[in-house]
Amino acid sequence: MHVMAVSTVSDNSNFWSGLKKAHTMLPKGATWKVAVASKDGAKAVNIITHDSVDGVRDFFETHAGAYATTEYFEADAANAVGLPR
Repeated sequence: MHVMAVSTVSDNSNFWSGLKKAHTMLPKGATWKVAVASKDGAKAVNIITHDSVDGVRDFFETHAGAYATTEYFEADAANAVGLPR
């Protein structure tokens, strides 16, 4: 499944630094599809494929949770543009 992590970022530098380090430690079977921030750095959207929302939440919070408030959702890939179904 595709899991969306939608973040309100409180510390832009540490948030992205943590995620860059995390990218090299993805759980087995996970793939990072999208990582994008708003121009002012206050918002971020990440899309990671994995077998559970909870797995992405645990991974993401470990590496960037202290620097943002993040909500996690299963993406509706069937109605998305650019994501495989």
